[in-house]
Amino acid sequence: MRSLELEKEIESYFDRLWPICRSLTGQGVRDTLDILSEIVPMERYRVASGTKVFDWTVPKEWNIREAYITTPDGQRICDLKENNLHVISYSTSVDQEISYEELSKHVRTLPSMPKAIPYVTSYYRETWGFCMSEEQWQSLPKEGSYRVYIDSDLEPGHLDYGECVLPGSTDREILFSTYVCHPSMANNELSGPLVQAFLYQKIAEMPNRKYTYRFVFAPETIGIIAYLDRVGGQLLEKLDAGYVLTCVGDRGDLTFKRSKRDDCLATRVAEHVLRYSGKKHEVIDFAVGGSDERQYCSPGFNLPVGSLMRTPYQRYKEYHTSFDNKDFISFEHMVDTINTYVDFVEVLELNDKYRNEVQFCEPQLGPRGLYPDSVDPDTDRENLHNLLHFLSFADGKTDLIEIAERRKTSALKFKEHVANCRAKGLI
Repeated sequence: MRSLELEKEIESYFDRLWPICRSLTGQGVRDTLDILSEIVPMERYRVASGTKVFDWTVPKEWNIREAYITTPDGQRICDLKENNLHVISYSTSVDQEISYEELSKHVRTLPSMPKAIPYVTSYYRETWGFCMSEEQWQSLPKEGSYRVYIDSDLEPGHLDYGECVLPGSTDREILFSTYVCHPSMANNELSGPLVQAFLYQKIAEMPNRKYTYRFVFAPETIGIIAYLDRVGGQLLEKLDAGYVLTCVGDRGDLTFKRSKRDDCLATRVAEHVLRYSGKKHEVIDFAVGGSDERQYCSPGFNLPVGSLMRTPYQRYKEYHTSFDNKDFISFEHMVDTINTYVDFVEVLELNDKYRNEVQFCEPQLGPRGLYPDSVDPDTDRENLHNLLHFLSFADGKTDLIEIAERRKTSALKFKEHVANCRAKGLI
């Protein structure tokens, strides 16, 4: 699929997913997984409210149908139908006439960004509330009666998540993980699931995959904690590298956040690909401020999981506000992120400790069709030297990433040489 066609397809899915009011649990999560399942054939899992998962407990299920405030002059504001950020996530039902003073205890604004609606949650404390812009709040009359109305359920139910496992020729695994719990925010939510879904398509098309690939779509934090409660031991045994996808759709440069494990394969591959990509990028150390890498890298697991983003969470002013919308993101940049992750996968697949079957002196490449009949000024000496460099370091102990780093070039430059040498029985 050409880049422009892919951009349009991603945009069409974005437009369908954008209006859905997502949270940790509820119909919004299920509807989101239903749509993403059109791209990724995921298996669905449910964890009942009240289930103990490590140090956490799965919360009640939240569903909301309608919410708004009616002002003293009869104006309807903070309508959920206009923007689902207007309601604090997990708000309980309410239908009351209250004063401005009482309303002020249940309204959240962002004075530093007076035109923006903030994103606020209350997952583990039962309350209710609304969010609006500071400008709107300041324009409201301080006298008279306000009606506050929220029609929601907070009852025992389930937490839902999806998983897809794409088998390879070995049981060694690569993990891609993203979250499906935020309401209408474009970069800090929908970019992650969309990039991961279309990355799945790209990997599924790759022939002769060495690795088994695991794709997880779950509510952030509690969803991944519940997921790890089910499969954590398996990941400990089989996972070679993993990546958390979040904030991958804005126009910023690429940023890679390292795993907590020093020199793990996830970090080595990411840093290597970015170093020779020609793209502006930044590499940052692991820190607990972030997303689900906190769970994957927690002390008991300490899995080799990092995160490739564009502008990281909290580094852009639109973060967790209504300004993180469709205008803020770029479908072209989403495709670029997908392609960068594809490069990660190609290096993961290519990387190995190859052994040159001719260990004493150089193999004679001419009879094998791997050396030109004559070497003249027009010969691609760089490519030829890459082949000779590869065979020289193919000792069965040095992996391809290190071989490429010694040559100060990308491991992807050796893809054809590996295939040709394997076909000729040289490695």
